[in-house]
Amino acid sequence: MDALIEYSPSLLAGAWVTLQVAVLSLLLAVSTGLFGAACKLSKIAPLRWWTALYTTILRGVPDLVMMLLVFYGGQVLLNQISDYLEWDMIELNAFAAGVLTIGLIFGAYFTETFRGAFQAVPVGQMEAGRAYGMSGWQVFRRILFPQMLRYALPGMGNNWLVLLKSTAIVSMIGLSDMTWLADQAGRTTHQPFAFYLAVCVLYLTMTSVSNAVLQRLERRYNVGVREANV
Repeated sequence: MDALIEYSPSLLAGAWVTLQVAVLSLLLAVSTGLFGAACKLSKIAPLRWWTALYTTILRGVPDLVMMLLVFYGGQVLLNQISDYLEWDMIELNAFAAGVLTIGLIFGAYFTETFRGAFQAVPVGQMEAGRAYGMSGWQVFRRILFPQMLRYALPGMGNNWLVLLKSTAIVSMIGLSDMTWLADQAGRTTHQPFAFYLAVCVLYLTMTSVSNAVLQRLERRYNVGVREANV
């Protein structure tokens, strides 16, 4: 217990790094997912094909393998580019590699979540909006997006919780998140169980808070839905 108290500031700092990786990865994943869903629903065949290839690869390759591939393979690629252009060496740091990899992996999952949510919104409502003289952007902002979000929230919440827990893999590329710091502290003090248990508690706290926020959002976006279906 004394060792855990001694290392608690370090673990909390690692938890902050973990949260930063998770939030930035979520922003990238949501942006990629919205773009990917638009491409999958596009009438342009090459866009649909390339997006299908992206989602197939990113959902089919293990997260850890992709993380190592981006971190080590990406560094080799950057070295080759900098040598060719005669630039100074460009270093791919672990934080950027972690956010990029997790964001792109879960962007594939969000693509499918958003695609299904867009398709769930009745087409007639968009047609009614255009009939009222709304522009395409107004139809999207006032009709399509709010309703799509209601359908997408359960899938988004599930993806977020999995993404949050998946941040632990950044410890494999040396990023000082709470998992990596717990491993180092456990080796130093010969008390790995105590530190890994502390990491479990921290992750559980994050996911519990996330669940509470997600449930609040779902209640907000489902207001009036049951009455409308009665």
